[in-house]
Amino acid sequence: MSNAELRYEQEFVDGLYVRLAELRAQAGDATRAALGRELGGTRQDRIERDIVVAEQSALLAALNASEHGLCFGRLLFRDGSDHHIGRIGIRRDDTEHSPLVIDWRADVARPFYLATGHTPMGLRRRRHITTSGQKVTALHDEILDLDDPERTGYEGSDADAVLLSSLDAARTGRMHDIVQTIQAEQDRIIRAPHHGVLVVEGGPGTGKTVVALHRAAYLLYANREQLTRRVVLVVGPNPAFLGYIEDVLPSLGETGVLFATPGELYPGVVATARDDAEAAEIKGRAAMAEVLGRFVADQQKIPDEPLAIDHEDGELYLDAEIATEARRHAREARLPHNLARPRFVARVVDGLTAQLADRIGGDPFGGPNFLGSTEIAELNMGIAGSAAVHRAIDELWPKLTPEGVIADYLADPVYLTDEDAAAVRREPVWEPVRGGWTSAEWTVSDVPLLDEAAELLGVDDTAARVAAEQERRRRIAFAQGVLDLTYGSRTQEFEDREDEQSEVLAAHDLVDAERLAERHEEADHRTAAERAAADRTWAFGHVVVDEAQELSPMAWRLLMRRSPTRSMTLVGDPAQTSEPGGCGSWERILTPFVEDRWELTRLGVNYRTPAEIMTVAAAVMRAADPGFVPPESVRATGTAPWARATAADELPDTVAAAVAQERDTTRRLAVIAPPRLLDALAKSLPDAESGVAPDLTRPVVLLSPKQAKGLEFDAVIVVEPADLSLHDLYVALTRPTQRLGVVHAGPLPRGLDVLV
Repeated sequence: MSNAELRYEQEFVDGLYVRLAELRAQAGDATRAALGRELGGTRQDRIERDIVVAEQSALLAALNASEHGLCFGRLLFRDGSDHHIGRIGIRRDDTEHSPLVIDWRADVARPFYLATGHTPMGLRRRRHITTSGQKVTALHDEILDLDDPERTGYEGSDADAVLLSSLDAARTGRMHDIVQTIQAEQDRIIRAPHHGVLVVEGGPGTGKTVVALHRAAYLLYANREQLTRRVVLVVGPNPAFLGYIEDVLPSLGETGVLFATPGELYPGVVATARDDAEAAEIKGRAAMAEVLGRFVADQQKIPDEPLAIDHEDGELYLDAEIATEARRHAREARLPHNLARPRFVARVVDGLTAQLADRIGGDPFGGPNFLGSTEIAELNMGIAGSAAVHRAIDELWPKLTPEGVIADYLADPVYLTDEDAAAVRREPVWEPVRGGWTSAEWTVSDVPLLDEAAELLGVDDTAARVAAEQERRRRIAFAQGVLDLTYGSRTQEFEDREDEQSEVLAAHDLVDAERLAERHEEADHRTAAERAAADRTWAFGHVVVDEAQELSPMAWRLLMRRSPTRSMTLVGDPAQTSEPGGCGSWERILTPFVEDRWELTRLGVNYRTPAEIMTVAAAVMRAADPGFVPPESVRATGTAPWARATAADELPDTVAAAVAQERDTTRRLAVIAPPRLLDALAKSLPDAESGVAPDLTRPVVLLSPKQAKGLEFDAVIVVEPADLSLHDLYVALTRPTQRLGVVHAGPLPRGLDVLV
């Protein structure tokens, strides 16, 4: 075996890290220079500085995040040319545009993923480079041109050796990228066109999540300017899952992405609590949009009896006639409730003005008490400024908040059956900070309702805009005073000089009061992703949704608002639908929003689950659905799943003993159990990590099946499987990459009863 090739690749990697250090230093120098530069008086100067700082900070973040395994491949072409492939593209120097390393997303890198002996795409060989830090530890050459006589000693007879080595590696508690082992079917999905809705369906272990993340990275590369500005949103099922995937995109040089769970999609609310299955299903129904619309309309009232309003010229009466006309006028605009309110207010004020005018000056023929337009306008202004009038208006068309509306609705649910109303009813609590009624604890199922209420209400920002303009004018006046005080006397001195040819550069030539005021405004240094997280109306450039089959119709209404262009990648598996309100089928999810304008692609190869475990999981599913077809596993481990029976009162201790035994041969172990058993198991497993967002890098974690969605571990112990739904059990059984065990006190479900 020749060492020349290994030395060559090591020298190349050494040079690559030297270049990496140069780029880091340059980015740091550029940032320091921008921050230390003397700024002029224009806003443009500050914007240019901030752009430089943001660009260099993003570059540094990408360089640091992509350092591990920076170069992982090399393409050697028949014409003698070659290219190294890496996580990000790096040029040889600042003046030469030829690449030192080509970004894996570039078109020229595609042969690394697609070339075969039958279709070599111009290659004579493809080299996989394995590194540990900066050290090259292994090479693997695939010969694609059999007529090529060269042999390096690193040729492998198994073209899948690199893939299988990656699959057999111990888990770390974090999802890793697959840039070195992307398969052809995955590459086609990753590089699919940007427009429209792409659905990626696949069973457990088919890599649909990691493919979707690599697709997000590819789209950010191919549509950099647009998507960086508009942000890519990645929605995952729970906090544990987001922690699991959070390193993938940074490792590919992408940091401008917003990650969120469904409970975090309404700014100001982070919901982790969950309703019971019945309440969640009811709240998730599409019909809840109409229900909430009717509930908000009910807040636009007509008085049964006229409302008496104290006025200096005698009581006014806001009666049904005035209110009905005002409500008709406001509703005709088809605006959200709060935005339509000024129209209601204006008509009420006009009605009360007419009432008062009739009382004190009702002679239509111009008698001594006749009121002209000026007098009527004065009456109108007085009524419009009356606090008593506005208190009466608030009774009929109140200003509403989404939180208040949903809290009020859940306290007394209407337009539901008695049984459904009882299931979702929840008493509100008074929240002094907000000054209103709200929920004691928002649930994940409440978030789409809050968002729907926000759509129905709108935000009347008139007062905020008026206040902002007043503040701007105040700052300008203050700045003008500073300029006059500082430079006024000097300017007058020069103006009084007889030498009219003198030209003096005064402060007013450099900066006027408005520009000076702008310089003291508080700059928004948030990233685009941070701004998007705080803005409910933000339109994302692309949205990735994992476990998409689990989301309710109401949750989909929320997500479609976040993606008005309908540029989305949805991944999931209908066979794993466990939420009662989950849509399950892609047709049910998408037809209301895009009809048939979406594309479905399927992944059928199971890269995670060994054949021995997949056989058992498939048997469980076939017991309920004889036609079930599982994804095909690419490997077997030779280790059969096991089951251990125990008494109910000994279950926690038996699980603890099984964990101790498995830890002798396992790096990452998950215990997956029904929620009712988690507290008892936590006591018997004091070293196990648990909670809403457990640290998955710990050796042992304790999870419910819903928390385990999308995750993988070296070994899994499933506890009391008979207590789990069919779909939850299927999820739990398909999490391990090496070993599976079952501990039970009750009978084993059909399909698992073959285990011994």
